[in-house]
Amino acid sequence: MPYRLLDNTGFPVRLWGKNVEEQAQQQLRNVSALPHLFRHVAAMPDVHYGIGATVGTVLASTNMVIPAAVGVDIGCGVSAVRLPMTREWLMDGDRRQRIRRGIEHSIPVGFGQRTERQVSTAAEVWARKNLKRTRLQARLGEKVLEKARLQLGTLGGGNHFIEVCHDEMERVWVMLHSGSRHIGKQIADHYIKRAKERMKKAGRLGELPDPNLAHFTEGSSDFRDYLSDLYWAQDYARFNREEMMRGVLEEISRTAGEWVGKGSVQGLVQERVDCHHNYVARETHFGRKVYVTRKGALSAKRGEAAVIPGSMGSPSYIVSGKGNPDSFQSCAHGAGRRMSRKEAKRRFAVEDLVRQTEGVECRKDKGVLDEIPQAYKDIDTVMAQQADLVEVRHRLRQVICVKG
Repeated sequence: MPYRLLDNTGFPVRLWGKNVEEQAQQQLRNVSALPHLFRHVAAMPDVHYGIGATVGTVLASTNMVIPAAVGVDIGCGVSAVRLPMTREWLMDGDRRQRIRRGIEHSIPVGFGQRTERQVSTAAEVWARKNLKRTRLQARLGEKVLEKARLQLGTLGGGNHFIEVCHDEMERVWVMLHSGSRHIGKQIADHYIKRAKERMKKAGRLGELPDPNLAHFTEGSSDFRDYLSDLYWAQDYARFNREEMMRGVLEEISRTAGEWVGKGSVQGLVQERVDCHHNYVARETHFGRKVYVTRKGALSAKRGEAAVIPGSMGSPSYIVSGKGNPDSFQSCAHGAGRRMSRKEAKRRFAVEDLVRQTEGVECRKDKGVLDEIPQAYKDIDTVMAQQADLVEVRHRLRQVICVKG
């Protein structure tokens, strides 16, 4: 589906989605009214209401970054690996339940973190090399940095997940979704607050359609500090997913002796894809070097692999980008919520969750009711609306789903 133009008076908004709630449309209009944008704003088909900017927004600027338009889970994204096993192996006997319990035992979820004994050598090496590199280290303090060390390789809560799936060729995949955990939120909260304070002091905060669109412009120390810590948090998020994937594969290997080969867990990996969907990158578009902010959106350069998850009861997709310039070479990051967590809990019961996740080895209790599949948009509709942005490589169906 080609984009349509949203009716607004600022920079053009190119919108791929249909049936977008009015609150989200107004947020898109607010963003389009900012003075430092480049060419247009792109809204993906999973777009929905967020803080400051909608989730599913892609914007570019030659000299501006908006902390709230990146979001508080800096570097959040998805990692997927294809394994040598087949669906037949995965469905055998009680293996699904043993794998799920093993993952839940070894990967801390929710607000959890690792104990000293559980921190891997790889995580210790990364922490020693990187934890003192943030511009905010003094302000964050040793407790936050120590928490960041112990949260390497952990899932978090909300819509974060670990899934074991199979594709249309019945090959097994592991897919997980997480970000920069507590330290990423601390960094984001600091700079969102600082941007508001700076613009208020300059007498410009009231000029914005929403104070959460407070921003830094190139040349200022705040701009340099924010980008430095932002890129650091993006690196943390990527390593967090790597470390978590290593732990998941170790658990799977305990029931896959004949597939592990020489004992190397990495030997299980046949294919790997990893992608951020809350981040900033320096890229060239329409002949200009710009800062591209993707909040709930993926890079989809021509031939670039990406992972687009559905919900805990619907398909996910491995795709290749088509490099569409109109979207700043981007695509949707998932199904996108169609109702708030509070509304999902009000509208649905555990019985609905059980029915909607039939055949999936997962939690089926009130604690994950806000993640019920019908709280999300239909992923196949989202995919159809971005046929000019990505090409589907594989369609995944989950067999095991671990939530925070």
